[in-house]
Amino acid sequence: MNTLKQNTANGIIWSTIERFSVQGIQFIFQVILARLLSPADYGIIAMLAIFMAISQSLIDAGFTNALIRKNDRSDLDISTVFYFNIFISAIIYIILFISAPAISVFYRTQSLISITRVYAIVLLINALGAIQKTIYTINIDFKSLAKASLIAALISGLIGIYFASKNFGAWALVYSAIANSLITTLIMWINSPWRPKLAFSMVSLRQMFAFGSKLMLAGLLNTIYTNLQQMVIGKKFSKQDLGYYARADQFAQFPSANITGIFQRVTYPILCKLSDNNEALLSAYRKFIRFSAYIIFPLMLGLGAVAKPLVYILLGDKWLFSGTILQILCLSYMWYPIHSINLNILQVKGRSDLFFRVEIIKKVVGISILLVTMQISVIAMAVGTIWSSLISLVINTYYTKKLFNYGLIQQLKDLFNIIAISVLSCIPAFAISLMISPTILYLAISIILSIAIYIALSKIFKIGEFLELIDMVKNKLSKE
Repeated sequence: MNTLKQNTANGIIWSTIERFSVQGIQFIFQVILARLLSPADYGIIAMLAIFMAISQSLIDAGFTNALIRKNDRSDLDISTVFYFNIFISAIIYIILFISAPAISVFYRTQSLISITRVYAIVLLINALGAIQKTIYTINIDFKSLAKASLIAALISGLIGIYFASKNFGAWALVYSAIANSLITTLIMWINSPWRPKLAFSMVSLRQMFAFGSKLMLAGLLNTIYTNLQQMVIGKKFSKQDLGYYARADQFAQFPSANITGIFQRVTYPILCKLSDNNEALLSAYRKFIRFSAYIIFPLMLGLGAVAKPLVYILLGDKWLFSGTILQILCLSYMWYPIHSINLNILQVKGRSDLFFRVEIIKKVVGISILLVTMQISVIAMAVGTIWSSLISLVINTYYTKKLFNYGLIQQLKDLFNIIAISVLSCIPAFAISLMISPTILYLAISIILSIAIYIALSKIFKIGEFLELIDMVKNKLSKE
């Protein structure tokens, strides 16, 4: 168990470094790009988000998760998935290439024809690197991923800024995305000893497809739903409105999606190793939920509190509407890590059928909310995501209660203290949002005060996750 704890800690540390160093650099570049580009430029790229995301889900087909879960995986299994990914990515690229004119007609934007055909090259590049990334994940080797992603983020960010400064508009974002995928894939191939065998097994493919196909369908459903909102905004409203929403969504995802991604890819292979021991699995499962909430709740509530002044200071007046949308989205995204870990448990227990069933129910609810809110305004659509997230929480925890007797009520009891201190600590941060002309100094002071209050309350109420973090830091420092 000590080895498991150490692997978890190391995985989380390096996964955090990889995610936040990369995303931090990308965030800085995105702030610069937002000042050089217009909301409409971002809106054009956001129009393609649903097509790119669906394509990526189809290419993966759930096989990477199937490989991670398969403890007796062989080189033949890995090579089979590698060739399958490449084949499917080529087919999908051709489909997008042919469909580009139809996409441009749908959005009434002529430039989308050429942008779609070039931007879709990212799918081919990602397919070449998907297995290398999966192998690093299986080995909980996020240190190697961190190096590759960091170098790619730096170079691609500079490329994006160069083309934006030369008035390339939306094309600057396209070239940056392609450069990022290409550099990451090249570095992973150079550093990884694994190479595909000249072999392919339909038997292996069918075995993994039995598990992975349900995850693919669930992922595809989730992808369509997640991006459907932006597609509706792009079709029903303006490119500027879509740009505002996409920018707010990107800000909200910076802490939420990254931390969710960290916990998902670190906890999944670790929980898989405990799949035959329900008692140990439940203990680790509860700990992961509390730990993720301890990190993400104050971040998302704090970000929501300072959303307007933050956008005003970083991006300027032209992006101010994004601040209003960001405040709302933060209340929705704060629950995402809890959703993720609950769904991970279903995969760990091999219940991809339940996983898929849960996703269908949630999406029916979410789309129903979308159909109502889209008739009102972009703000109403953002508010709808909060209701969708809360209802999804009830649905996600239904089967975990059946499997482990650890449902929504039990989880909220575990999280009550963390929710309470998160809300209290955000009061100074919220105070600055009431100012007419906030400054960087006031913003910094309010954030520092909120962090200090959160740490103090964690110590006063003896929050277990706070004490564990202190021990982890002390152990790390003592080794050095």
